[in-house]
Amino acid sequence: MAVWFFLATLPGGCLIAAQAGDFVDSRLCASCHSTTARNYLQTGMGRSFFRPTAANTVEDYTGRNEFHHALSDTHYSMTVRDGVYYQRRRTPGFDGKPSNMEELRIDYVIGSGNHSRSYLHRTSRGTLIELPLSWYSEKSGYWAMSPGFDSLHPATRRLVSYECIFCHNAYPKIPEGYEAPGSEPAFTGDLPQGIDCQRCHGPGARHVATAQTAGADTQKIRAAIVNPARLSPKLRMDICMQCHLEPTSTAIPALIRRFNRGPFSFSAGEPLADFLLAFDHAPGSPQSDKFEIVGSSAYRLRKSRCFLESKDAMTCETCHDPHRTPQREESGRYYAAACRRCHAATVDSLVARGAHPAVAECTSCHMPKRRTEDVVHVVMTDHLIQRRPPTRNLLAEREERHPKESEEYRGEIVPYYPPALPKTGPDALYRAFAQVAMGNNLRAGVVELSRLVAVQQPRDPEWHIQLGDARLVNGEPLKAIASYQSALRLREGMPRALQALAKALRSAGQLPESLDTLRKVVEIAPSDAGAWYQLGMVESDLQRNRDAIEHLRRATSLDPNLPGVHTTLAHAQFSEGQLEEATSALREALQIDPYESAAWDLAGRVLTTKGEFREAFYNFEHAIRYRPNFAPHLYDYALALSTSNSFDRAEEQVRRALRADLAMPEAHALLGGLLARKREFADAAVEFGEAVRLRPALARTRLDLASVLAAQGKMPEAVEQLRAVAKSDDAEAARLAADALRRLGQR
Repeated sequence: MAVWFFLATLPGGCLIAAQAGDFVDSRLCASCHSTTARNYLQTGMGRSFFRPTAANTVEDYTGRNEFHHALSDTHYSMTVRDGVYYQRRRTPGFDGKPSNMEELRIDYVIGSGNHSRSYLHRTSRGTLIELPLSWYSEKSGYWAMSPGFDSLHPATRRLVSYECIFCHNAYPKIPEGYEAPGSEPAFTGDLPQGIDCQRCHGPGARHVATAQTAGADTQKIRAAIVNPARLSPKLRMDICMQCHLEPTSTAIPALIRRFNRGPFSFSAGEPLADFLLAFDHAPGSPQSDKFEIVGSSAYRLRKSRCFLESKDAMTCETCHDPHRTPQREESGRYYAAACRRCHAATVDSLVARGAHPAVAECTSCHMPKRRTEDVVHVVMTDHLIQRRPPTRNLLAEREERHPKESEEYRGEIVPYYPPALPKTGPDALYRAFAQVAMGNNLRAGVVELSRLVAVQQPRDPEWHIQLGDARLVNGEPLKAIASYQSALRLREGMPRALQALAKALRSAGQLPESLDTLRKVVEIAPSDAGAWYQLGMVESDLQRNRDAIEHLRRATSLDPNLPGVHTTLAHAQFSEGQLEEATSALREALQIDPYESAAWDLAGRVLTTKGEFREAFYNFEHAIRYRPNFAPHLYDYALALSTSNSFDRAEEQVRRALRADLAMPEAHALLGGLLARKREFADAAVEFGEAVRLRPALARTRLDLASVLAAQGKMPEAVEQLRAVAKSDDAEAARLAADALRRLGQR
């Protein structure tokens, strides 16, 4: 269905409205505007997204093309064969052999190379994956991890979002049904290369058609396209800020696209706030002086006295020509001339009095370069225009930050652009949604969003889904179920709402209802890999492992890159005794993600069952490396060590598990058994007793407790435990308890 929206009113009263998809191949622009187009292709925007070729490659793919990431102990290689570019990854395996090798084709390069370049692989589903290794221009060029990847667990299947492509590309095609909030970011056909003319001038089809009409009037030709110079300063700034605004890249919802807008539906000349809303940390928070790669421009400029006192008259074009970037030798003079348009008299007076040096450029002092906090290998110009530069070292090297959950910002999320939102109406909903979208102000936000949804009764089911998501994260699964059901009353059979409902039902322990809901989803959307995966997980919860295996295999056939699906499949296969099949699934899981701790742990359990203890221990140690102090992995390692008669090492690991989680009954029971073996019966009784207290249904552990109590001569307590076991649902344990009671002359 066509979508129409307001673009701009130009002189002469010409209202331009454009139909979504009313765009042309931007190469047509060069037929009339050749010089402008040629200059533009040399700018960072013109080179922001492209297919790699020998002509546009500045990186070294043949000599200095190896990189070792010490933190994850991963080796990367950048190679080219027959004109095709690849990024290869390998990790050391058991007995030092290379393992988990994967080579992915580089289909697109994102980034001009002025500061950095990252690499994208296109999957068979049309999604784009960002690869872990990037190239940076600093220090004459070098390889290092992509932003956010410099960790113990570098992402291997990070999908590139619509928002990312929006600011590096033109107008790619999206599969039908993939524009709604929460949709997987997928593309059809070849993607455009670079930000094209229409990003700033609006759809060009009408302009081209008018220009090609015989005898067309010049004024009509000009009126058929947006000329930013004829817009108000605010709308001109909105064109730049569609990509250069982002208040922060940290874990808050900095940009929220309106639910009724498609990912690429913004067009030059319309108010940016009609497309998205920008949010920021609360004033006075420690993040107030953040300097980040996207925020280094418009966000920082808008803090400047120059901008504030201009009353919106100052725009990016005050200093920048979007069609041309001055070359290095002229850039100082070029930007100094821009400064002098406002400050010439002041500067000349200061120089005459000896209060300011006579220099040919201004930016090195008043807009100094700084290392960005989020992309630590990039140095950018700080667009906060300052009277005096900071005295600290702005170029000092940084380590990439990976804050723990407890270190993330937890506070109010405030409107940034527009700077205020009404307390009633649709925008009040967006303000409340910003509080819960990433959990920054969850409790207060859930209360406010619940109130507003109840009062406004929005007809868009997305609001009810978002409220359900917030309630689920807030530990309110029953309320979440009600919200998802409200969404389904507004749009019956909506797969996204059904999947969310199934997740909430599972969280509430209503597994049969969750299963029935997911069956509806796969009937409506049989190609939805995520739905089949979710269905398999619920079936596994219900111990229906054969059905789980069938449906998880369906999920892997639809999307082999789905995170965690191969490990979940292996778990179901292991539960059914299918050791070789589980081994194969785990091999696939670790080739996709060699840092997945759950896969390493399960591989250790499978190998323990096979009696291959040495390699099993290697796998458990990797699981613990990638998820330190996680009690279940430590317990599984301890159990395997005990099975192999490595009792002292087993005790060491199970004690580590209990330091991580004292409320783990299995670990107390295992430690009790290890202590009983050493005839430390009193300590063993304490551990068995704690296991039983935490989980009274552990009949076998009660038998062990009775045994160590009897060994200490505490017969009444032992008999009490045996009587409890004799009444349990564990038939074999009950029989053993009854036999023991008879031998003791007890009923």
